[in-house]
Amino acid sequence: MMMQNSLVLALIAGLLQAVLLMAVSPLLSGLSRVIRAKMHSRKGPGVLQEYRDIMKLLTRQEVAPSNCGGVFRVMPFVLLGTMLLVAMTLPLVTQVSPMAAGGDVITLLYLFAIFRFFFALAGLDSGSTFAGIGASRELTLGILVEPILMLGLLVVALIVGSTNISNISSTLASQQWAAPTATAMALLACAFAVFIEMGKIPFDVAEAEQELQEGPLSEYSGAGLALVKWGISLKQVVVAGLFLAIFVPFGKADTLTVASLLLGTLAFVVKLVLVFVVAAVIENTLARGRFLLTGRVTWMGFGVAALAFMFYLTGL
Repeated sequence: MMMQNSLVLALIAGLLQAVLLMAVSPLLSGLSRVIRAKMHSRKGPGVLQEYRDIMKLLTRQEVAPSNCGGVFRVMPFVLLGTMLLVAMTLPLVTQVSPMAAGGDVITLLYLFAIFRFFFALAGLDSGSTFAGIGASRELTLGILVEPILMLGLLVVALIVGSTNISNISSTLASQQWAAPTATAMALLACAFAVFIEMGKIPFDVAEAEQELQEGPLSEYSGAGLALVKWGISLKQVVVAGLFLAIFVPFGKADTLTVASLLLGTLAFVVKLVLVFVVAAVIENTLARGRFLLTGRVTWMGFGVAALAFMFYLTGL
């Protein structure tokens, strides 16, 4: 009976955490837009504009291509579902994940792969030329970026001796790093991959809807477009939360008291806002580049991840 109660409480805590991340994701996307506007010396939209856009789209009629299939229609729900599952498993406020059993690095990487697979496949399923080009570019970007994230997380998992997110987070927070050089290199590689997964320049251009990432959205409208945009903003928050949970596991609640949980939540919010601010500043100091040159840039990130693995093998 006690075990059943603990499982129910863990499920409730995970759902609450996921819903809170989903609720604040448009706010952080709006913050990025405000920083971009200020750095471009223009007024720009308000920080709540993302909420207004989503609410407006939810009230609009949804129109789909006549030749689209089931993947096109279910894709928005898959995007939100996969990211909510990941959000439920991250140890963001406490050292222990709300859903520790599902907080495995390999499982989370598969969920991110499902997100990208359906996002690209929906573009092909729509039958649009623009969406097809965007889908091919999204898959190409995944091939270039996902190995960096996978290898970086593999290094810290090998150092800790576990692929469980909670174990990795608690070990890096409470103990001296066993291989500090390898861990630091893995941190840099994962930070580079997270920056790309957040859809930042030069790997994505928010104003160029048909260019790099949002090409698969060409045929979406109404509520479907609202859910997809919400899912993309949620992915940005979840990816940043994953990085913070593993590599910046400090300031979390030590006990389950109300005061400790509030302090842990405040610390996470501050860290999350700092990640978005730093990413926005870096993004808007970079020039837009050709997509064909993306491979040359991402190879540097993979090289850093490979160096992290080599340093782990040598024990540094």
